[in-house]
Amino acid sequence: MTAKHSHHDDNVLEVIQIRLDSLNKSERKVAEAILRDPTAATRYSIAALARAADVSEPTVNRFCRSFSATGFPDFKIRLAQSIATGTPYVGQNISPDDSVSEFADKIVLSTIAGLDKARQALSSKALSLAIDHLIQAKQINFFGMGGSAPVAMDAQHKFFRFNIPVMSYNDALMQRMVAAGSGVGDVIVVISYTGRTRETIDIARIARDSGATVIGITTPDSPLADNCTVVLGVTAPEDTEVYMPMSSRIIHLTVIDILATGVTLKRGVDFQHHLKKIKDSLKATRLSSD
Repeated sequence: MTAKHSHHDDNVLEVIQIRLDSLNKSERKVAEAILRDPTAATRYSIAALARAADVSEPTVNRFCRSFSATGFPDFKIRLAQSIATGTPYVGQNISPDDSVSEFADKIVLSTIAGLDKARQALSSKALSLAIDHLIQAKQINFFGMGGSAPVAMDAQHKFFRFNIPVMSYNDALMQRMVAAGSGVGDVIVVISYTGRTRETIDIARIARDSGATVIGITTPDSPLADNCTVVLGVTAPEDTEVYMPMSSRIIHLTVIDILATGVTLKRGVDFQHHLKKIKDSLKATRLSSD
């Protein structure tokens, strides 16, 4: 009997990750052997996977069937398809007894997975709209508090090259005053992972009431998203209550890079000379590489 899969269920790596805690001890060993190196698992024979997981071959077969596969060969095909869709896996929680190489691996892999989820979720229509607003802006302000403050600062460094007045603010009172003082033609980019910070939601509302365009880089359908002109919706699989923001920050930095690249490309060839002039001004500050 083969179960019907929804599109989401077809990503067998995600399903293994989600069901990890509910598996019995021997099946969990199989799951962990696969999650350690999914690509290698697609090349294993059933005997090799049983050895890697330190379980019997019938246990591997039972494991495959519990994930709606007819057997190991069928499971390997679904595993390969799952890898091909991009997301290595949902993101593993770090445990206190992890070795350095284990937790380093988990952080890098969950960042890759988070970026890939963002790649699939980002709306090109919303990005295009945001880029149009940024190109036409009289001035641009980037707002980020806490873990989002460095992202706002990075955005200022990228956008100041564009001959548009640009600033970043990480202080709530300054953000509030700038929002109240802005008007039509001003663009405020608000960066917030959760989209639930009361102060940030207030500030977005004030900016909109003042006539500014508000671009939110935040969780879709969040209270902040409801108060933005354009929402670049990104989610990262991380628990902000427990960990410092890791992959969400990398995703937000990547979105800034996309916006900066979009502005550069839409400005056309003449604008490239302006960027080259700024780049060349730094030559004198660098030691040669030979």
